[in-house]
Amino acid sequence: MTARAADAAAPLKGTRIIELAGIGPGPFAAMMLADLGAEVICVERPGGNPWSGTGHGVLFRSRRHIAVDLKQPDGAAIVRRLCAGADGIIETFRPGVAERLGVGPDDCLAANPDLIYGRMTGWGQTGPMATLPGHDINYIALTGALHSIGRKDGPPVAPLNLVGDFGGGGMLLAVGMLSGIISARAGGGGRVVDAAMIDGASALMAMFHQYRAEGSFDDQRGTHLLGTGAFFYDTYRTRDGLWVSIGAIEAQFWTELCDVLELPADMRANQFDESRWDEFREILASRIAARDRSELDAMFAGRNTCYAPVLSLDEAYRHPHNVDRGTFIDVDGVMQAAPAPRFDGVPPTTPTARRSPGADSRKVLADAGFADHEVAELINSGIVEL
Repeated sequence: MTARAADAAAPLKGTRIIELAGIGPGPFAAMMLADLGAEVICVERPGGNPWSGTGHGVLFRSRRHIAVDLKQPDGAAIVRRLCAGADGIIETFRPGVAERLGVGPDDCLAANPDLIYGRMTGWGQTGPMATLPGHDINYIALTGALHSIGRKDGPPVAPLNLVGDFGGGGMLLAVGMLSGIISARAGGGGRVVDAAMIDGASALMAMFHQYRAEGSFDDQRGTHLLGTGAFFYDTYRTRDGLWVSIGAIEAQFWTELCDVLELPADMRANQFDESRWDEFREILASRIAARDRSELDAMFAGRNTCYAPVLSLDEAYRHPHNVDRGTFIDVDGVMQAAPAPRFDGVPPTTPTARRSPGADSRKVLADAGFADHEVAELINSGIVEL
């Protein structure tokens, strides 16, 4: 690694984020910031949250952990004091909860006028549904995203919780936090980031709003080019019961795929004749079903066809491309994704395993200026847990 690469590897070095521990998108946003080099102090409830993971909590990697009872006034005061020396704070409560605890935006910005206060919710801080419960599947349902995902004449298919929680939630919050911190450092002062999964999921659908305006995307699932409507952009089962993906949209890739599989000339020449897509799908499916996946992998190796095997996680860990690039890493025996994106060709940091709630309580408090007797009193009173 060059000297410039080493300097650039952790772009958020020197940035401090306070995270009020939650589940899903909040921890993911904090993980992204920690992966980029930020110091993240995770404030957990005494005993921890059973939903947040423990020893294998990948979303909570690379943090310092302090356990604080926020229901006690002195516990909320600890958070405000931590905010005084931080660039940002992340919370994932329902609207109004942070305010009732004494750690809302007004409380924390009073301690630090340049603080970026990140709020992660499903429905947002405003609107008639703001205080209602929900999960990823509900949030993407309200945006039109869930309706659009699935096979023709089949039910909507939830894409794990990638679209709401992580892509439309945590990633959106991370972008908001970074934007706010840049603004604050330029003299713009503190800001409150209202990151809502319905907003983020809607943003992820931007291209499909465009297609709808152009008349090429409607309410019928499984008919669009990118939604398994096109036979040349789909998954197919192999002879040995595995799956492969085909994404040969452009002419040059489609032509080479036809060469590899020796597809009929009529099929080669009429790729975009939608009236024949069902017919062509059966032909392509039969060609793929006649071979094992390993045989297809060998046939397509190095060819410009937009082909890839559909791998399980265990297979993905071992794939030569992922191994060569270091896409996945082992952290204390737990395989997980390496920090991304890369800077000057290298990951920004090397993650550390999730620590237990309260593992860093003494050190975090000492670094925040608490005297030894204050720390002892907070621990003895049960407000802080080790």
